[in-house]
Amino acid sequence: MAKEIPTTLDENEVIKQISLVTMIGNIVLCVFKLFAGIVGKSGAMLSDAIHSLSDVVITFVAFWGAKMSRRGADKEHPYGHERLECIASLILGVILLVTGLGIGKVGLQIIFSGNYEKLMIPGVIALAAAVISIVVKEAMYWYTMHYAKILNSAAFMADAWHHRSDVFASIGSLIGIGGAMLGFPVLDAVASVVICLFILRVASGILLDAVKKMLDTSCGEEYEKKLREYVLNQKGVVGIDVLRTRMFGNKVYVDLEISVDADKTFREAHTIAEKVHYNVEKDFPDTKHIMIHVNPTEQIS
Repeated sequence: MAKEIPTTLDENEVIKQISLVTMIGNIVLCVFKLFAGIVGKSGAMLSDAIHSLSDVVITFVAFWGAKMSRRGADKEHPYGHERLECIASLILGVILLVTGLGIGKVGLQIIFSGNYEKLMIPGVIALAAAVISIVVKEAMYWYTMHYAKILNSAAFMADAWHHRSDVFASIGSLIGIGGAMLGFPVLDAVASVVICLFILRVASGILLDAVKKMLDTSCGEEYEKKLREYVLNQKGVVGIDVLRTRMFGNKVYVDLEISVDADKTFREAHTIAEKVHYNVEKDFPDTKHIMIHVNPTEQIS
């Protein structure tokens, strides 16, 4: 699951740093792509520029979601604010979905128009912009994903995967622009459709992940198996009667019923449960809270 955050790392500072670097990078890329698309007469590059413009908005939303989700519990929100990050991811997914459909619509209109002889041939600057975008966006993917894993931030992970989708989109632009320069101008429009498909794929993944975390989905068999084995190895635990997990934003809630020796006193059984509670929350850092109920082992007559 998540990496433990180094004690020297300030989460808020890291969130600000990622957001600032990403926003500046996207703004510069957007302006350059827009310039290259206009001067280079490339519809694919203009589509890519619009995509980069949406990236600026997306990073801002990711920043808001990651920051707000780390607010502590209060009277109105006793369970904390982790699900605000799910809401941020939903917003990101919708923005991507709308952007992708818009780009795809323009590309398809050109393809089905049939007037390919009237299409303009892109210039070299559009080709150069595609190459630069691939390099910069791949670097931004690795940079954002590195810190997203440390922070265990769904919004920033979504933002990182969006950078990776930009890489493939720019590869599509590169192929389309290159093909158009070689005498197949319709490939520039085809590239816009390819960009659309990559955007829609990432958008659907982000939306599904956000919805899953909003619906208290379990953490999966592998996670629960690992947790079950861990609890059974705790001193004083005879068995597990019930084990349920659910996602709460980027955190995990656990409901657990353990069996202890029926001859144990109430105080001894309580001490066992307290130790299990402490150890699980320590060794499974994604756990926000574990609720433990103690059952006595059945007496054999």
